[in-house]
Amino acid sequence: MPYGSLALLLIALVGCRPGPPCCAVVELRQYRLKPGQRDVLVDLFDRELVAPQEAGGMRIPGQFRDLDRPDRFVWLRGYPDMASRGRALTAFYQGPTWKAHSAAARATMIDVDDVLLLRPARPGSGFAAAGDLRSPAIVIATIYYLAAPATPAVVDDFERAAAAAGAVVLACFVTEPSPNTYPALPIRAGEQVFVAFSEAAPGVDLSAALARWTAAPTEIRRLGPSARSRLGRRIAGRGPRCSDRD
Repeated sequence: MPYGSLALLLIALVGCRPGPPCCAVVELRQYRLKPGQRDVLVDLFDRELVAPQEAGGMRIPGQFRDLDRPDRFVWLRGYPDMASRGRALTAFYQGPTWKAHSAAARATMIDVDDVLLLRPARPGSGFAAAGDLRSPAIVIATIYYLAAPATPAVVDDFERAAAAAGAVVLACFVTEPSPNTYPALPIRAGEQVFVAFSEAAPGVDLSAALARWTAAPTEIRRLGPSARSRLGRRIAGRGPRCSDRD
């Protein structure tokens, strides 16, 4: 489960340390796919869709199979800011790569509207733009649904719980409240969340870490990185970075 840690876990955490962030804005995208089609989409995504998006100024920190829901594909897409998000998405979805592969991708999909728009919970708590990130075999995404926008006290509680549990946190985020700068792709509105990404570890469970702040049940996603996911693989003996190019 997620465990945030910036101030309290600066040594233990990788990716939640102060420094230039990979992405000031991140989408957590969870797609529901047609039965038996997930590997088809994962292969297409890894082979054809990651590099062109990054060439257009976006970052793809990771793409994953949901290990508990065989019809779900989960991925992360980041941007320097909301204005660049709108420009980059317009260029990509109107460009040659998407025109060439959109039919094949859409043929695998049922619903692609489960999208949370996020920003780092504190400076330095997002995925790092430089320096090693860990390469866990399983990434845990924990989504806390808050009763109100996250405050520093919420982040403090999470960090204390993570430190006490010895959790290895990769990044932590809260809701980005800005209007959608690319309305052609819907995002979930009217929700306040705290989302943490961590390494799976026996006996580590922070699902109740923010119980006094939540308004709905916490969701836990066990995510298996794809072959080309930056989170979950090693490049030339080091951990993945948002700024890497293949």
